[in-house]
Amino acid sequence: MTNTGEYTLPVGQLSLSGPVARPEPGTLPLRGDIAHIALANRYLVAAYVIPIPREIGAAGAQLLLTPSDTAEVVTTLEPGARFEALDYAGDWCWGCCGPEGPSGYLPIAQLA
Repeated sequence: MTNTGEYTLPVGQLSLSGPVARPEPGTLPLRGDIAHIALANRYLVAAYVIPIPREIGAAGAQLLLTPSDTAEVVTTLEPGARFEALDYAGDWCWGCCGPEGPSGYLPIAQLA
């Protein structure tokens, strides 16, 4: 394995054996298209992402299940909390609090 920052990156051939139960939305940082690099040895997706460390802004933030102001709240993040950004689209950021979650969306403006 190769170590990059805080996460150990897998090397060599990865393989999965048999079906894997998909976690509930809002838990692990795993979507149909991408996943946190730390999940590479557990879940098969098109791409794995090394997170960009960010910080929640002074007002705090609500981590949402979908990129919508009316979405279900996964959790509330305190000002200054660490957040790992995995994907940006429009005004939204998808990320997590760590490789074991929780994960979700928040407006980019809520990041420091």
